[in-house]
Amino acid sequence: MPDPELIREVLRRMRARQGPFVPGEPLPIVDQVVATVLSQATSDVNSGRAFTRLKERFPNWEQVADAPPDEVADAIRPGGIAEVKSRRIQRILHAIEEREGRINLDRLHDLDDETVTSYLTSLPGIGPKTAACVLVFSMGRPAFPVDTHVHRIVTRLGWVPPGTTAEKAHDLLTPRIPPDIRYDLHVAFITHGRTICRARVPQCGICELRDLCEYGSAHDDRPRE
Repeated sequence: MPDPELIREVLRRMRARQGPFVPGEPLPIVDQVVATVLSQATSDVNSGRAFTRLKERFPNWEQVADAPPDEVADAIRPGGIAEVKSRRIQRILHAIEEREGRINLDRLHDLDDETVTSYLTSLPGIGPKTAACVLVFSMGRPAFPVDTHVHRIVTRLGWVPPGTTAEKAHDLLTPRIPPDIRYDLHVAFITHGRTICRARVPQCGICELRDLCEYGSAHDDRPRE
């Protein structure tokens, strides 16, 4: 397992290549939940287009919850597997409305991280990654979401054993990562995963982390196209 100083060094090197960290504009909690569902198994461009279309088609979340499922699916079609995601989104919205009397989760801002995580993961189809995304992106809390890119990179670095699930990687790594850099590190890893440590053609030869990486150290130093 990495120590905090190694983690900070990894972040420093990625930031030297990528430039300074710029936090995103926070979304309301329900918006972030839906946006995270839409981000699954697709690109940011496609999920962003799906989210925008959904908000344009339905002015509020109550209308999304009450709409025919095929209309919701049509609105989010650019995000892929629209029928699956539309059903999941509507189940989540119905559960929130049943518990809260409205589709709004702003009261979670008054709760501690553990309580927020417990609440969110009790909703249908929401796991630790979505809960962590809400904590960090909507609430400014020191969470560390482990998405596909992060999971791939920390496995290649040797920070978690091969075969470790994303959920287990989250549990193992979060306590090791200094709280003040969790958001920054998550974003840097995503950029690194899209540009350098790609799934099929990792650019080990030009990677700034190669000497710190178990996978990279085992491969030659020729850039791959």
